[in-house]
Amino acid sequence: MSKRETIRRYTIFMFGQMFIALGVAFTTKCALGTSPISSIPYALSLVLPVFSMGTWTILFNYLLILFQIVILKKNCNKIQIILQFFITLIFGYLIDFWIFCLGWLDPNIYAVKIIVLLAGCFIMAFGLYLQYIGNVVMLPGDAFLRAISDVYKKDFGKVRFVSDIIMSSSAFLLCLIVLGGIFGIREGTLIAALLVGNLFRYLYKKLTKLTAILLPEPIKNQ
Repeated sequence: MSKRETIRRYTIFMFGQMFIALGVAFTTKCALGTSPISSIPYALSLVLPVFSMGTWTILFNYLLILFQIVILKKNCNKIQIILQFFITLIFGYLIDFWIFCLGWLDPNIYAVKIIVLLAGCFIMAFGLYLQYIGNVVMLPGDAFLRAISDVYKKDFGKVRFVSDIIMSSSAFLLCLIVLGGIFGIREGTLIAALLVGNLFRYLYKKLTKLTAILLPEPIKNQ
């Protein structure tokens, strides 16, 4: 891969992270439940507010990176691991940045909450599209699930489905036990779990012209 192509791909990828973080911020601000992958960091930010959601996202994703190292053992790609540590740091700070920028957004009407949630899902899906066509590194959440899928020979879709259930249930129980109520895990979590992936696939199919403009060279698997 040429230097110019590498810069192009990383630029696209970083824009993808910006949109994913913005989508997470929107789904959090709607107060109907954030996405499954963000549910545990969000729950921790409520239980232990000494750290922001972005900081908890960084710490949680670093834990997932360590799990990858344990699972993959000698097959662990050191360069990818180092890149994941770096992009996780940026991603966490981006979440805090966007939540700060959306401080004015506090929807009280349920219909408006739904609109904010759907906007967040669409923005997140577009970010995933940019991340996918950039194809340079994966966020720890996705990389961890892929490691499980590869090592234990399990279908990636099924691994993600089980992971979403476990993470959402863990966040639900954490808030219920510590805070005595349901916070962060609501109907919006289920909507995001069902909608984001399908929106990503839709955008990837429909934005072929944009893909060709942004990245003339064909996408290859990492």
